[in-house]
Amino acid sequence: MPYRPSRRTRRLTVGATVALILAGLNGPVLYDFAAKTYHEYRIDRPGYLAENGRWHVVDIPERYRINTIHAALLHTGKVLLVAGSGNDAAMFDARTFRTVLWDPADNTFTNIPTPADLFCAGHTQLPDGNLLVAGGTQRYETLEGDVEKAGGLMIVYNENPDRAKTLDQGTLFTGRRNGKTFEAQSNLLVPRAKKTVDPDTGEVDVNPGSARVYVEARAEGRAHATGTQDQYRIHGLRGKERQNVYGIAQKLSFDKKDFQGIKDAYEFDPVAERYITVDPMGEARWYPTLTTLEDGSVLSVSGLDEIGQVVPGKNEVYDPRTQSWEYLPKTRFFPTYPALFLARDGKIFYTGSTAGYGPADVGRTPGLWDPESNRFTEVPGLRDPDLLETSMSVLLPPAQNQEYMVLGGGGVGESPRSTDRTALVDLDADSPRFTRGPDLYAPVRYPTSVVLPDDTVLTTNGSGRYRGKSDSNVLRAAVFHPDTGRFEQVAAPLVGRNYHSGGLLLPDGRVMTFGSDSLFSDADNTRPGEFEQRIEIYEPPYLHRGGTRPVLHDTRRGRETAAPGDSLTYPTPDARSIARMRLIRPGAFTHVTNVEQRSVALEFTRRKSGVRVTLPEEPWLVPPGWYMLTAVDDRGVPSEAVWLKVAVSPSAQSPRTVAEGPDADQAF
Repeated sequence: MPYRPSRRTRRLTVGATVALILAGLNGPVLYDFAAKTYHEYRIDRPGYLAENGRWHVVDIPERYRINTIHAALLHTGKVLLVAGSGNDAAMFDARTFRTVLWDPADNTFTNIPTPADLFCAGHTQLPDGNLLVAGGTQRYETLEGDVEKAGGLMIVYNENPDRAKTLDQGTLFTGRRNGKTFEAQSNLLVPRAKKTVDPDTGEVDVNPGSARVYVEARAEGRAHATGTQDQYRIHGLRGKERQNVYGIAQKLSFDKKDFQGIKDAYEFDPVAERYITVDPMGEARWYPTLTTLEDGSVLSVSGLDEIGQVVPGKNEVYDPRTQSWEYLPKTRFFPTYPALFLARDGKIFYTGSTAGYGPADVGRTPGLWDPESNRFTEVPGLRDPDLLETSMSVLLPPAQNQEYMVLGGGGVGESPRSTDRTALVDLDADSPRFTRGPDLYAPVRYPTSVVLPDDTVLTTNGSGRYRGKSDSNVLRAAVFHPDTGRFEQVAAPLVGRNYHSGGLLLPDGRVMTFGSDSLFSDADNTRPGEFEQRIEIYEPPYLHRGGTRPVLHDTRRGRETAAPGDSLTYPTPDARSIARMRLIRPGAFTHVTNVEQRSVALEFTRRKSGVRVTLPEEPWLVPPGWYMLTAVDDRGVPSEAVWLKVAVSPSAQSPRTVAEGPDADQAF
């Protein structure tokens, strides 16, 4: 029977032909229209889709459009989109903080009450399926020249060994010599003094407890600035407290004020669809990284503190059982948003990727870190190591291979430099060392990389300059094949994305991308940029290969919990064609950082009416929590995922912690 094109194909073909004829007669405008029509026809062909995939933009109703800074896939299949104040100072001043819950299955949205400014927080998946969100914004950056009130760091001391002291936001401090008064910008807990007794002499030594707070003059004007150190009395204290509790500050001035962090922490409950307040961190953090450890506890690292300085290596651990924090006993300094992955035997691999703040020459060397001993082993060989800021790092699939990739990046701060470098490292090598990978599609900062169920990695977008300056967004995408070490170019995205953007794998095998926060909207850098509020969906080539997708049936409906080493059976009519089974951890993405995503290969056996899978026994390989279980057939086509909860392994090691923070002098 002769081939007969579909009505849609005939219509597109005729339309494109007519448009091309008219273009020749009527000039450039019609030519552009014809070219666009032909392009749409070409990218909609089955052959093109099977090789390149397809992008489309999600329709978001006006009332749900936000400046998405953070996105995390939840075990309900919904995506938590978090803006907080969304890098909008007016929203911050109005205390208007936004979170939206999106269901990609039916494209519905729900506004979620947001308890604090979670803009630039950290987040990670917990064993019970809640999402831990910690840190955020206490104060926006103010550039020198725009600062209206003198301010700076006040260190408050407490010489009472018997009682800590709480000071409320708004507490006043007056200099004993300069007579100038400043106001605390946040609540403060000053620990009690430490009293030690010499066993030989009986002498008592008291070391004051101390805490830091940002203070600001109560009125505008240069007359309120100070130039030298002074001791400050605290208003409202009585009796001996007036001598025991006091402040000391150096210069309180009109210098540039950096962003400042908060200590607040919350768990988002995907079932109740609300935030739950938990104990705050010991340190305020803005731009922190949160990494889930093998026992389900969470490591919190770096960030800007309550006075706008990078936390000096004081790292802490969240225990989800008690919903409380304790410090690691020793310090290790990292710049903000460091890419820290849980690696073999519970060690942490730092790829060197960061986003944001920190000195150019401290804490930027890639290596393996043992939080227990604090030993750090450098991993050398990285090309252009000074271009790691705003680079992307990813644990290549399958996670058992312990191979990592670093992609793109740029110079520290607002450097105009960017790179198309990729680098690969095998942590199971006798002496791990970075080797050169294939060049990316362009030199870019802020590329987004997402692990796919067919053991490939999609990388898309980015910009050639800092925050898309000079109209430098790159509309390109490529899929990396770890087995061949090659990139394959795929369909180009429709939306440019740079700073404050990212992407996640969805349970049905599609990829969503979000955000972008360009400084300017034109090539001459004269018009302010607008935040990109659209979501875009990518359908990878494996969704366009024809035929039917493999199907997994979850007879437990996601209610069963498995432990590492357990075996489970899933009914499927496609057992004979299944080539791989993958357990994929849902991502949590912000600021070129997604240390959650990992794809774990499962051993499996085919049965007449199903597959029996066995989870790996190593707790570091499968940290506890919810996972997407996906079957991939011999064509590389994945099933839609079913959800499986993995319990804490009895052999998982818990990090050693201490109640009080370590001496930060060790940080450097």
